[in-house]
Amino acid sequence: MLKTLEKTACKPGLTAHKTIQLLQAGGLPLKETLIKIKSEFGDYFKEREAEINGSLLAVLSGENLLFLGPPGTAKTQLARSICQTIEGGNFFNYLLTSFSTPEEIFGPLSLKALEEDEFRRNIEGCLPTAHVALLDEIFKASSAILNSLLTILNERKYHNGREIVDVPLLSVFGASNELPEEDESLEALYDRFLFRYRLSYIQDDDNFKKLLFREPEDFTPTSSISVSEIEKLRKSANSLSVDPDVEVIITELRKNIQLQEIEISDRRWKRIVQVLKVAACSSGCPAVDRTMVLLLQHMLWNLPEERETIRKTVFRLVVSGGTNTEKLRLDVEDLKTALSIALKNELPVGIVCDSCGEEFQLRENLEVHHAACPNHSYTLKQEGNSRIYPYANLMKEIESLHASSGKKTTLSQAQKEVFEKEFEALAGRVNKVKQRLEEEKELLRELMDANIWLSTADKNEALLLHDTGNTQLSGTETLIKEIRDILGLQIRENRDMDSRSLKPSASKPLSSGSPSDTHTSKMDAKIHVPDSGSNAGGFIKGLGSRFKLR
Repeated sequence: MLKTLEKTACKPGLTAHKTIQLLQAGGLPLKETLIKIKSEFGDYFKEREAEINGSLLAVLSGENLLFLGPPGTAKTQLARSICQTIEGGNFFNYLLTSFSTPEEIFGPLSLKALEEDEFRRNIEGCLPTAHVALLDEIFKASSAILNSLLTILNERKYHNGREIVDVPLLSVFGASNELPEEDESLEALYDRFLFRYRLSYIQDDDNFKKLLFREPEDFTPTSSISVSEIEKLRKSANSLSVDPDVEVIITELRKNIQLQEIEISDRRWKRIVQVLKVAACSSGCPAVDRTMVLLLQHMLWNLPEERETIRKTVFRLVVSGGTNTEKLRLDVEDLKTALSIALKNELPVGIVCDSCGEEFQLRENLEVHHAACPNHSYTLKQEGNSRIYPYANLMKEIESLHASSGKKTTLSQAQKEVFEKEFEALAGRVNKVKQRLEEEKELLRELMDANIWLSTADKNEALLLHDTGNTQLSGTETLIKEIRDILGLQIRENRDMDSRSLKPSASKPLSSGSPSDTHTSKMDAKIHVPDSGSNAGGFIKGLGSRFKLR
């Protein structure tokens, strides 16, 4: 049975020309109209703010939208109501089955055309003449329907016999209870739906009561927009610029998604950018800013289980430009651990290998020897101590001696320079992130307030993520202060030692060849500097691999 086309016009007799004149004469600008429409829909459709935003934006940008979810979640009513916001908009709704025929969707064959030996359909009142359409259980479409449907969804063209018809579709809403099975034609159909939403039943008790007992039962939006306004918006959006940081975020987002083995076609990426331009233009923004990128959470997932991963990735990249404050804290912790190990590199007593007689003054040389000769045992060069230690017990004894001696160990000048260089780099990163976070919050709030397409939940989550980054950064700053104190104390100790060595003794002046100078030079000669080359990060990485750091 052929479904008839449902025609709706929220304001009969109000033409597109009159609407533009009304707008120019002091009527509501497009942004205010959209805000009013969103408000009306939000009051009626509970817990559907993101879906309402996506539906309107899909219509404005000419993209298709897919609802995944059980029956009875107001998919049809939402799609029909969206069409009612289009002046003179034609709405087509059909429930597809595996037995549906092309006649039911595209119209019956024209008998008059057949008399003239032409294959042509009578498309009036069917999908090729609709402005907004809802195709329920769309993935059950037969192969006879798919080819023509793909062309309509992608190109807005319909091949009616020898004639190519321009389809006025603004958006097609697809609905399904499940994802398509593995089939190339269905995967191509799935890719045509840029916006994707997973719907569920109402969760909040108050919203559930309002659903059951509210009045009136029927919903008719009081505000509308014309097709000519939509076309004008799209043309204006084409010339809208994209902020450089948005280009960086999208490029990084693509890399992150590829690492998670989520494939997004080039066609989808191209259309995503155009949607962001329409979103920015309709929000009255001069360019596509990074808050627009938050909308990508509804356009990038292929499987429902990918939604949360993509959502977190998108938010992390948008807030603070993708700076991972947790990773930054771990880097600072690693530096502190490496510094602690380096300070304990000089062994508290001499160690002798009982198996081969080799002597050690530095912990790292002992580590290298143990790696080459794991079964060797050791003795301490201490009077009255002839005990032989396996390596594991030796390490415990060394730690105990370090703790009990209270001896202040020192870094060589070369080691100190490497650690200071690495510290300055990390401290600089922390300061930059802190400054950016301090400057960002108000800017982020202002940008999100201007963006009419973000849900309240999205705005709150972005601000919460920002605050979480601030909290993590506070702990990182504490670690930075501790490292600075360690390096500062070390520098002061060395300077004190240098000043004492240069200060003449009251009883015996020091000469250039004094025993003190000779002893210092020997001690310096014994301290081995790890080969870090010119790369401070390599030095830290080297320490990490030797001492099993993170």
